[in-house]
Amino acid sequence: MTTTSTPAELIARSNRLGSDPKVTNYAGGNTSAKGTATDPVTGEPVELLWVKGSGGDLGTLTEKGLAVLRLDRMRALVDVYPGVEREDEMVAAFDYCLFGTGGAAPSIDTAMHGLVDAAHVDHLHPDSGIAFATAKDGEKLTKQAFGDKVVWVPWRRPGFQLGLDIAAIKRENPQAIGCILGGHGITAWGDTSNEAEKNSLWIIETAQAYLDEHGAKHPFGATVEQNASLPDADRRDKAAALFPTIRGIASHDKPMVGHFSDDPRVLDFLASEKAPALAALGTSCPDHFLRTKVKPLLLDLPADASVEESIARLNELHEVYRADYTAYYDAHKTADSPAMRGADPAIVLVPGVGMFSFGANKQTARVAGEFYLNAINVMRGAESISSYTPISDAEKFRIEYWALEEAKLQRMPKSKSHATRVAFVTGAASGIGKAIATRLAADGACVVIADLDLAKAQAAAAELGSTDVAIGVQVDVTDSAQVERALDEAILAFGGVDLVVNNAGVSLSKPLLETTEQDWDLQHDIMAKGSFLVSKAAARVLIEQGLGGDIVYIASKNSVFAGPNNIAYSATKADQAHQVRLLAVELGEHGVRVNGINPDGVVRGSGIFASGWGANRAKTYGIEEEKLGEFYAQRTILKREVLPENVANAVAAITGPDFSHTTGLHIPVDAGVAAAFLR
Repeated sequence: MTTTSTPAELIARSNRLGSDPKVTNYAGGNTSAKGTATDPVTGEPVELLWVKGSGGDLGTLTEKGLAVLRLDRMRALVDVYPGVEREDEMVAAFDYCLFGTGGAAPSIDTAMHGLVDAAHVDHLHPDSGIAFATAKDGEKLTKQAFGDKVVWVPWRRPGFQLGLDIAAIKRENPQAIGCILGGHGITAWGDTSNEAEKNSLWIIETAQAYLDEHGAKHPFGATVEQNASLPDADRRDKAAALFPTIRGIASHDKPMVGHFSDDPRVLDFLASEKAPALAALGTSCPDHFLRTKVKPLLLDLPADASVEESIARLNELHEVYRADYTAYYDAHKTADSPAMRGADPAIVLVPGVGMFSFGANKQTARVAGEFYLNAINVMRGAESISSYTPISDAEKFRIEYWALEEAKLQRMPKSKSHATRVAFVTGAASGIGKAIATRLAADGACVVIADLDLAKAQAAAAELGSTDVAIGVQVDVTDSAQVERALDEAILAFGGVDLVVNNAGVSLSKPLLETTEQDWDLQHDIMAKGSFLVSKAAARVLIEQGLGGDIVYIASKNSVFAGPNNIAYSATKADQAHQVRLLAVELGEHGVRVNGINPDGVVRGSGIFASGWGANRAKTYGIEEEKLGEFYAQRTILKREVLPENVANAVAAITGPDFSHTTGLHIPVDAGVAAAFLR
């Protein structure tokens, strides 16, 4: 018979709880277990506490995400606890209680888990439980819904004192299985892992059953018809039209990536008569407002307001929001408060359209939206049985600008060079384009792989990671409507576009007398016209965002070198090269840099070479096609074959921070072809 270890049992329970959005949100809550292990120094048994560490997520928790503490030392901290005014010092003291090496840093909630006299403890943030926690008469409702099995705990900021309070409640209420933490969430316990999980789920399900049975049918009041959801296509079109402006608003202080949600629950909330008042109250659970800020920016125009009207009003409301947030900071700051982190909204709500959420990366932006949806669910529950009453702004500030929260932010790793940037790369399902997309994603960018072949684009995107990292879209760059649609997909996925790479291309190798009008038109349509259409559509977005940006043309050595038998291709590349110069001059006033890359002889992985160009060039030079890369290398100064990755490196460099003052440049990536030197 095998016995499951205490950490393994805890992780299994945590993963089950964390995978259910009704139980807790992403990275929300924490769990623990107490047990005995052998001290490798003394060989004697020692009591330990395993608890989810700081910053982890229950749904994906592994043993590395647990903090492991000696229970005797952790509980001995009670004797040296200096009082609630200095309770933050206890977090540093947890380090002196750690057992062994490795593991995660102990979180602020460690005291709750260690001091409560139960083998297993769960602290969770279920919407149904927080509805009681934020109800005006939550204490009375808790007794009505749960009897004496669940005890009300008035709001207290997480920390050592809250751990002492809950431990006392457990001692004084032996019949209780858990508690409702005012303004915050729930805590439950049990003698076994199964019992703790069962008790947690009982509280959550009982809370929801009470809401379902006793809650008002329309907790948000009547529907305001002028704010009702727009039809699907109109809603998405308006979202795409507004998103660059809204992203610029959210990125005034610091660049952000965006996420859009038109979840029916969001649209229902925005169409209700109570939405303005409830939105103004802000969120309550610390896990919520640390992601969403204390309150959202709500557009106060009807759903059918024009895009132009909406943009003008959003910009006005942004100024109001910034002034309001600054006043909130100034009203509650103390001499040792961290500096204000920015006064822009993280959540922007547009009636009839949906919710726009923002973060330092796509996952953070998406999770912020999920947390605000949790907040809407909480408001709905609280309003259905009482009135929604979040914690005060003063208490929110104590959490948001907590020294411990600041320390957590300072521990975050340094951002990569292209973090927060959204890259749109054409012809990116193979060859040079795929290498560019891969490099930019590795450097932290969100990447849109745009290609004529949708299946290949989606497959290439999947290789880079989840849709938080990359998406694939279909586009024929010769069709302006398709270009606009592909950019709209990019906007709806990530909030906008910052970096555009015109890479889509085709080539036919023929001498002048064999080059047909159709050959000429095909190459110019794809590369010259296609680059123009993509740059024009992207420029509108870049200008509206107001965040600057980059446009890069993958031109060619042939844009300046007169090679044999490729009149149409080389003339098209010369067209692209001059577009770089023209657009650099025109878009510079908007902070948009336009540069070009001139590769040569990129044979490996190239879609162009594989489609017949390689065979034709090999015939022109009188060599075997499989030796074409070697041939190109030998004619260069450096005697090196040029690979797609070499071109990708140049794109990453010219669009990175080290070249912030460079525009109108063409970078040769040809291993040195003297005849193509720029002059």
